Amino acid sequence: MDMDDKIKYALENTEILKAPKKYLSTFESTTVHYYMLTTPFYLEFEGKNADSETIVREGRITWQKPKIITPYYLLRLEGFSEEAKKAFSILAGENADIAMMLYKLKFIKEYDHMDIVANSVEEITRKIDAEIEKNANPFCAIIKGLDEFWDVSLTKFIYDLALKSAYFSNMPEMSANQLVNFDSSGFPVLSRDAYGIPVAAKNEIEKLFQLYEKGDIEAKRLKEELDSWALFEHYQDRFFNMIKRKR
Repeated sequence: MDMDDKIKYALENTEILKAPKKYLSTFESTTVHYYMLTTPFYLEFEGKNADSETIVREGRITWQKPKIITPYYLLRLEGFSEEAKKAFSILAGENADIAMMLYKLKFIKEYDHMDIVANSVEEITRKIDAEIEKNANPFCAIIKGLDEFWDVSLTKFIYDLALKSAYFSNMPEMSANQLVNFDSSGFPVLSRDAYGIPVAAKNEIEKLFQLYEKGDIEAKRLKEELDSWALFEHYQDRFFNMIKRKR
């Protein structure tokens, strides 16, 4: 089994045992507390029962104030393994246009600690679930993944949560502003201009050009945004002309 097949296997065998009760907010930053449960890969070599031990990884992911991006911008985010970034690419490729409705999230993965507990995944899930309900935290999740590729499993959770949040939080506003249309099958597709540039991206870029013209941001900030959309070549003449005028 090559690496791509292993990543796909990890994605297919990821289970969201408990999803957050609320979606990501479009107006403010959100922190999700996650519990990643995996069966230690070494148990089979030690001849132990798969239910005898469970690895519990506990951490937090913070999404800063969101906006829309291409799925490829997501791949630039740091803190994950190359396998996890590949997983993002695979997931984005399955829903290319829908994936573009993901939030532009500078997310920060804070890995708190790991415990090895002498109990089954099912029993530990029940205990953690009871604690979550007791604390009434709507932004908690329990995920069952593969030990060797646990952050690939975390990637699956992040992608699904962002996608659902985009559907239920962003879609109505995007549709009203004509940033998204629906195809004959009812699937959302981003509105594009004659050059194939998503209107949402074009609007965001125009705002930054205006801010640069007024001196509110530096050229570096504008170029980063153009690079994030892979559109610098399209806008480079305008970009360099503006820099010359401001000198």
